[in-house]
Amino acid sequence: MNFLLIKSFKINKKIIISFLILLVISLSIILFVSFANDDEKQKEKDFIKWVDFDVTCEAMKLTSALDIKSHNENSNIKYNWIELLSYLACKYGGNFDNFKKTDLDKLVKELENGKTMEELTKDLKNYNYYYEAYSAILCNFIGDYSSETKNEKGETIITNRYGIKAFLPIAKNYSFSHYNDFGKSRSYGFQRTHLGNDLMGSIGTPIVAVESGTIEHLGWNQYGGWRIGIRSFDKKRYYYYAHLRKDHPYVENLKEGDTVKAGYTIGYLGMTGYSIKENVNNINVPHLHFGIQLIFDESQVDSPNEIWIDVYEIIEFLNGDSPHA
Repeated sequence: MNFLLIKSFKINKKIIISFLILLVISLSIILFVSFANDDEKQKEKDFIKWVDFDVTCEAMKLTSALDIKSHNENSNIKYNWIELLSYLACKYGGNFDNFKKTDLDKLVKELENGKTMEELTKDLKNYNYYYEAYSAILCNFIGDYSSETKNEKGETIITNRYGIKAFLPIAKNYSFSHYNDFGKSRSYGFQRTHLGNDLMGSIGTPIVAVESGTIEHLGWNQYGGWRIGIRSFDKKRYYYYAHLRKDHPYVENLKEGDTVKAGYTIGYLGMTGYSIKENVNNINVPHLHFGIQLIFDESQVDSPNEIWIDVYEIIEFLNGDSPHA
């Protein structure tokens, strides 16, 4: 009898131990999956959801000049205009209406005296945000590029340069006018805000790619008429050119999926749009609608979470400073 009880106890002990091992394994799996899901949710949250780009043309001109000069002269201190702008954004809370050149001069003086940007920004809690946001907008506006010219013999001369390599969307020697209409009300189709800048010009004015990229959208849209959407190679920027010319909106053979180079003509200014029917001029004034969408995560594409920035000051900056202005 006692032998049977002892044997039964040993068997039950094995079952209990096995059960406890299975329980530990199960809990471990549950915790692992839970942590993995938390990590995945955290990753989903770890991208920028909104950007207000208020940097003025003056601030961009001054910081870009420091950047370009320091690189072309191979200075000991090579300035990065995005770092400079991000530092100033922390000082102004992103509102560059408060920009003063003396603040930039003071920052430059500290860098010249041996301070580093890492030292100057380590306690600025929003610096990383501004740097990532401004990099997404401006990272390909300045850098190394090649230009082609012809010599007296008609031979092509390629010159390597460092400077502004983004282009004004209106082709060289064509006039235009604009004002800051970002966020203004629009009523066609439904009540909404204007998410770009309208550049008023003459029908047929060549429109050029601001930056190299891949054509993601090309064709008719009832709001934008004939339009082109170009995505930058780093996927961060989507350039939108709308209301292109009736009958002949694009350069010949252009299609979705094509790669376009910065400065190359992609289409022609017009006043198409505000119509379900293709090739209709329902816009009163010939103009190019130009916009830039920022994309930090693919969930922001074609969704209510789209980020469109005010490009008025960017147009002012490129007007006269771009290689094709």
